[in-house]
Amino acid sequence: MAGSRASVRAPSRTPPRSSPRSRRSLSDVVSGTGVVERLRAAGCVFAEEEAEMLLAAAEGPAELDLMVERRASGLPLEHVVGWAEFAGLRVEVDGGVFVPRRRTEFLIEHAVDLARPGAVCVDLCCGSGAAAAVLLDRVEGAEVYASDIEPAAVRCARRNVEPRGGRVYEGDLFAPLPAELRGRVEVLVANVPYVPTGDIGLLPPEARDHEPLVTLDGGPDGLDVLRRVAAEAPEWLAPGGRLLVETSERQAERAADVVTASGLEARVLSCEERYATVLVATPAG
Repeated sequence: MAGSRASVRAPSRTPPRSSPRSRRSLSDVVSGTGVVERLRAAGCVFAEEEAEMLLAAAEGPAELDLMVERRASGLPLEHVVGWAEFAGLRVEVDGGVFVPRRRTEFLIEHAVDLARPGAVCVDLCCGSGAAAAVLLDRVEGAEVYASDIEPAAVRCARRNVEPRGGRVYEGDLFAPLPAELRGRVEVLVANVPYVPTGDIGLLPPEARDHEPLVTLDGGPDGLDVLRRVAAEAPEWLAPGGRLLVETSERQAERAADVVTASGLEARVLSCEERYATVLVATPAG
């Protein structure tokens, strides 16, 4: 639905290779215990693909059965297997951490295109640190900082970001970032929560029941966190720096008005294939 950071997600990752003997024994379990049927009965739209992912991730029949049970109970597939593929990277995703969406790849692709070699980049509301990890992977010499208010997300992001050379901070939006970054940030990515509070109950159960509310709820109109980011962004952005924010098609016009009110010039980009809408803003003048 429009305005939602959650949707039915097709598995988009390449399963790790397993040994032929292990694969044969687990394949027997899949066919003998009806894994696909169990997943389908639980409402998993992409049951065959998910069965393949679980088959590849499980160490043996007992673990496979447990993983299928957890997935059938409504746990996000990424929480069951412990990782997600995002923009070609394998990103660790712990239970209780926001799962990176395929639509957000549209945002990070533009962020990478805008970042020069050595660019100073910030990833606010970083969740698992997926966006920060891609910036470090794709932008030569990038200086990348990330923050999140959720302790579980920060622990997860540190494993994805810091081995690649970035830094992750725990706190609310800009508050925990080093003060010396003010006026130096060239690419500011902020995948803020933008689901209106009244729409939270309409989200798929795997999102509303297993991802932190703070990562989904954007306030009465879905734009509360964006307002806070836009209000502070001008003092953190370098001259010519860019703020990139994911939003929804129905919110795009109002989101643009929000950043314009904070002294930024905004343009809206969209990708129909991924149902993605991104706002790109830069300091006026």
